[in-house]
Amino acid sequence: MNMNLTDNNSAPAVQAVVGKKLAIVDDDAFLLSIYANRFVKTGFAVNSFPSAVIALEKLRGGLVPDILVLDVLMPGMSGLDLLEKIRAEKLLPPTTTVVILTNQSDSVDKERGKSFGVDGYIVKATSIPAEVVDSVVAFMTKHQSKN
Repeated sequence: MNMNLTDNNSAPAVQAVVGKKLAIVDDDAFLLSIYANRFVKTGFAVNSFPSAVIALEKLRGGLVPDILVLDVLMPGMSGLDLLEKIRAEKLLPPTTTVVILTNQSDSVDKERGKSFGVDGYIVKATSIPAEVVDSVVAFMTKHQSKN
């Protein structure tokens, strides 16, 4: 059965995301806006950041999202470098779902991401925004069932 998670009347999974805090980090302002809007429409409380440096500052300041969605290639600090700092500084609890959203399909990035406990990996070029939301919800549900 194919359920559209953006339709609040047909998807029980939507109830699971209402009010969940999601942080998304991407240096592409256009894509950041599209994804943030799509997540908000699904029921997430969204914090969006145009750089890993800004996201790190907010996390150090006490932001604790339920889901963290990271682009890999960004100027200044990559998403994986951000995740390395997050893990080293213990800025997120183990209950936070971490998803990589990138145009990179590099297996080295995937392996590095796995070493930092990434729960999912989505290639932007092959996923429309609705599919990204569906995938993030699926990764979150799977992660929550493990904890």
